[in-house]
Amino acid sequence: MIRSFLTVSTGTLASRLLGFARDSLIAALLGTGAVADAFLVAFQLVNVVRRLLSEGALNAALIPAWLRVRDRDGEAAAAAFAGRVLGTVSAGLIAISIAIAVLMPLIIMIIAPGFVGSTSLDLAVQNARLMLPYLAFAGPVTVLMGLLNAQGRFALTAFSPLLFNIALIAAITALLLWHADATFAAWILAATVGIAGLLQLLMLLSQRSAHLAAAPLRVSFDKDMRGFIAKAIPGMIASSGPQWLMVAGAIIASATPAAVSWLYFANRLIELPLGIVGVAMGTVLVPELTRAVSSGDRDAVAHAESRALELATGLALPATLGLIVLAEPIVRLLFEHGAFGAEDSAATARALMWLALGLPAHVLIKALAPAYFARSDTMTPLLATIKGFVVAVALAVLLGHFFGASGIAASIAAGAWSSAISLLLKGTREFGFSVDAAARSRLPRIVLAATAMGGLLWMTASLLSSEAHGLIRVMALGLQIAAGITVYGLLLQVLGVTSWREAVNALRKPAPQAPGA
Repeated sequence: MIRSFLTVSTGTLASRLLGFARDSLIAALLGTGAVADAFLVAFQLVNVVRRLLSEGALNAALIPAWLRVRDRDGEAAAAAFAGRVLGTVSAGLIAISIAIAVLMPLIIMIIAPGFVGSTSLDLAVQNARLMLPYLAFAGPVTVLMGLLNAQGRFALTAFSPLLFNIALIAAITALLLWHADATFAAWILAATVGIAGLLQLLMLLSQRSAHLAAAPLRVSFDKDMRGFIAKAIPGMIASSGPQWLMVAGAIIASATPAAVSWLYFANRLIELPLGIVGVAMGTVLVPELTRAVSSGDRDAVAHAESRALELATGLALPATLGLIVLAEPIVRLLFEHGAFGAEDSAATARALMWLALGLPAHVLIKALAPAYFARSDTMTPLLATIKGFVVAVALAVLLGHFFGASGIAASIAAGAWSSAISLLLKGTREFGFSVDAAARSRLPRIVLAATAMGGLLWMTASLLSSEAHGLIRVMALGLQIAAGITVYGLLLQVLGVTSWREAVNALRKPAPQAPGA
């Protein structure tokens, strides 16, 4: 499982790093004014769809169902089931895209009520409609990615999202060189989103194994398909909890100029560690746990849940402390260019500090939810997501009034913790989370190592002068991050959490393959 986890995490890391480059260019091109707020609200809507459908979310419903059909009825029945899912999802999303295009003004007014009566509303509607073709392409992309993951083929699905960011970076670079007007540039970027979705689909269609796993292609709304959709929708919504919380924040932030942009760029830094852990959890842990739960192998369940919790804690906790301590220098380095000024950097950094407090909760949700998905329970994670959304909106109304974007960011973090605690308490009551003795021993030492690393970063934070030359700032920040990672790795080894030999052996160990794959 470790090797598969690292394969998916590496692809996600590459995609997130390209995403940083993309967002840095967006900040330079659009800044944080009305045009930027309108574009980012529309883009946030697309990001919710991406998480609902792709990046591991649909795996929560598709993979357990596909594995059950294959194990019960054979390869041919599983391929026929997948063909019905592919055809039905594709047709349904085309119809939904048309309906959303018609209702887009109402949708934008709901998710950004502060835009009503301003030019931002019309701009957001126009941008969102130009992005809609992505929704039609995302359906078949998601199904094909899920089928490849179910067969233990993670590499292509891990790296295909790179095309999305590559296409946008190319478009933004051309617009910057052209010195395009901000409104026109936003329209071009919005249209490029749909093109990026098409590129992902074409790449996956080139794989023969994907064709064979979903044939014949049919549109069906029979009993089995209705049952699958009924389970899939709650699971997909639950898997997109962090994005729904950002929507909750945007609803309140839309009334404050530039607040949507500040929250968006701060959240992009949260999504790097969250994406590495979260996408890998959904892609690798769900099929692993499904096989273990189906076979009744309690040791396998305990092993999968324990290793997932260790990996999640080991990556999320140091990332949280690092983002809190280094918030301002990181934001200034990545985004303070062109139309994005020093005041924008300061506001974004403050929002980032509060959002980072919710990162452990987001990752904990990613580690806990697969235990429900593997048992075909998608409703409990959905209810936890809804609870977190309500908590975030309610607190954002209050804290946003007094503290602006920072208060809204704190509300989003509180919503994440509300969801995580709900999942933890109910899972403990109903089936208990199987954490083995090794995890109980290692987790406190991981926390100690991460805390020591955070202390080191805090003590050296003064080395990063805001007046330093750009190249010097890059080198100083890079050295500080490298030193933190090195110290953290050494402490993990000294404290007996892991060793270089164990890491190498984990990488060499073949990834588990599904029977018959």
